[in-house]
Amino acid sequence: MKFHVVTTASLLACGLLAAAHADTLSKVTESNKITVAYRESSVPFSYLAGAGAAVGFSADLTAAIVDAVKKKVNKPALEVVMMPVTSQNRIPLLTNGTIDLECGSTTNNTTRGQEVAFAINHFYTGTRLLVKKSSNIKNYADLAGKNVASTTGTTNAQVIRKYNTDNNLGMNVVLGKDHDDSLLMVEGGRAVAFAMDDILLFGLKANSKDPASLDVVGDSLQVEPYACMLRKDDPAFKALVDGVISGLMKSGDFEKLYTKWFMSPIPPKNINLNLPMSQQLKDNLKALSDKPAM
Repeated sequence: MKFHVVTTASLLACGLLAAAHADTLSKVTESNKITVAYRESSVPFSYLAGAGAAVGFSADLTAAIVDAVKKKVNKPALEVVMMPVTSQNRIPLLTNGTIDLECGSTTNNTTRGQEVAFAINHFYTGTRLLVKKSSNIKNYADLAGKNVASTTGTTNAQVIRKYNTDNNLGMNVVLGKDHDDSLLMVEGGRAVAFAMDDILLFGLKANSKDPASLDVVGDSLQVEPYACMLRKDDPAFKALVDGVISGLMKSGDFEKLYTKWFMSPIPPKNINLNLPMSQQLKDNLKALSDKPAM
């Protein structure tokens, strides 16, 4: 597959960046392809569980949205390009038109809302800590003066840094390039804790080398909604994505997907996260809100 590379700078110089990518459905129709993002280690939302495509709750949402796009543009054989993204590059790749949709484990907040748009919220989580049980770390006060990992480009890195400053704990916050890298810091002793969304920590623990040696601890520092991310100022595509998600929520299929990924054994180790739906998410099955975290 050949790619024609056009730099963001050159598009900006021509004043064409926004116009080139604002209307996703027209872009997809003209190119005869849609490029969707996946994450490699955001268990159980979007992750690799062996050879083949990414799997997970958000991967299933992506597939449902792609099916709706094919019907909307009347292209059943539409080419679907799957592109891996990280916490750090997901927003730039969306805004410059490289990818058209990202359903992973992305927090919908007001800061990001200045650059991108978000669909209806499909999960709620909060920052907690993954630690070795042998560390005897139970909460944030136990991290004073110690190395604490988080992942580059995440809201959690900002949250733990602010908590560190506000409480004068003297932590040394070290950043992994992705969630697997941050987990390795804890497993290898380079950090005593990994600060991240609690659901991702449960997923990483479940698929780690030695799940019994790890624990998720600490108070939840803030509640954050996850949502699929798309370009700003594209009402037609947002309406389509919101329509798919709201349709799943109204039909009961969303709850079936939730049971599949959060209340049942999942690949690759067939471990059940056994995480009942939160009250915030239950409420949003009716509210259908895309309200961001502050």
